[in-house]
Amino acid sequence: MSIDYNKVPSPCYVIDEERFRKNLSLIKSVSDKSGAEIILAFKGFAMWGVFPILKEYISGAAASSVDEARLCFEEIGCPAHTYSPAYRTDEFDSILKLSSHITFNSLTQYRKFSNILKTSPQKISAGLRINPEFSEISHGLYNPCSPGSRLGITADDLKDGLPEGIEGLHFHVLFESDSLALEKVLNVVEDKFGKFLDQVKWINMGGGHLMTRNGYDTDHLIRIIKKFREKYSIHVILEPGSAFAWETGELVSTVEDIVENQRIRTAILDVSFTAHMPDCLEMPYKPKIAGATDPVVGKPTYRIGGNSCLSGDVMGDWSFDKELKPGDRIIFLDMIHYTMVKTTTFNGVHHPSIGIWTKEGNFRLIKEFGYEDYKNRLS
Repeated sequence: MSIDYNKVPSPCYVIDEERFRKNLSLIKSVSDKSGAEIILAFKGFAMWGVFPILKEYISGAAASSVDEARLCFEEIGCPAHTYSPAYRTDEFDSILKLSSHITFNSLTQYRKFSNILKTSPQKISAGLRINPEFSEISHGLYNPCSPGSRLGITADDLKDGLPEGIEGLHFHVLFESDSLALEKVLNVVEDKFGKFLDQVKWINMGGGHLMTRNGYDTDHLIRIIKKFREKYSIHVILEPGSAFAWETGELVSTVEDIVENQRIRTAILDVSFTAHMPDCLEMPYKPKIAGATDPVVGKPTYRIGGNSCLSGDVMGDWSFDKELKPGDRIIFLDMIHYTMVKTTTFNGVHHPSIGIWTKEGNFRLIKEFGYEDYKNRLS
């Protein structure tokens, strides 16, 4: 059942329950067949208003901060698998109370907190993030294995072996990747860290497993994981972010004005790229718009502009089947994963509402934002 965007307020992020459940069903199937524990990574999707649906399919989440760990504890109802490049001393007690697994980015961080772990009344499974120094991520901003990376421990750092008390290893070197990329990474991990795999209880293979993308070979993924589990008698954890909400919803916006300068026509919307779709400028990438294409000679063509004062708050160009006018809806596709968690209120621009298109074919508003939300971010 397709969304009736005329029933959705503008601007608004709207998630389609049917598409969301389809992704969740696939993820649960991969987990059941492979024996891997697949948990949600909040850094990619933290729309807790739909967690009651999520909890029908999975039972855990990965956190990167004390606030994310608290969100897991309160809204999913279980302690988090927590990793951070560095833990603050004044927050670590809270991290302990809210986590079942804590992964450390460096040996110095582990040594700093290991005594606290030993004396904690709550049993915590401690791990180390490893850096296999291999990744196929082409965009440097997202490559954790770039030369001089601050993320993870190399094999050379473990010449003296694993520290006492370490029960797991964690790597995160994929980005919207397929199972073939994971297979290559595992070959490198086995080559560099294989001697430790019989010494640990679990391995977290991080995120970037885009198993819900059309064409992803989930059977191959299942075979890889099962083979790895059986070879080392090890518990496997995956924590994808994008896969959960991949192609499950849109950002609904409205044309507010059309301006022209040197024959370039720009449609100014009631949303902002820099505030509401920052990944488009950060990566960068050109999002898809329903009913629009790349420029076609002879068709109405527009640059799309945001409603902030940043000169670069533009993206485009697109061609449409008919001329745009104020009041027309512009629907940005696949705007639920990562996009929502990175939004800001730069310029005090109106933040999009959040809603769900239910499986019964109705729109339900989950959250709308106003002045107090903007004001309370700063003081």
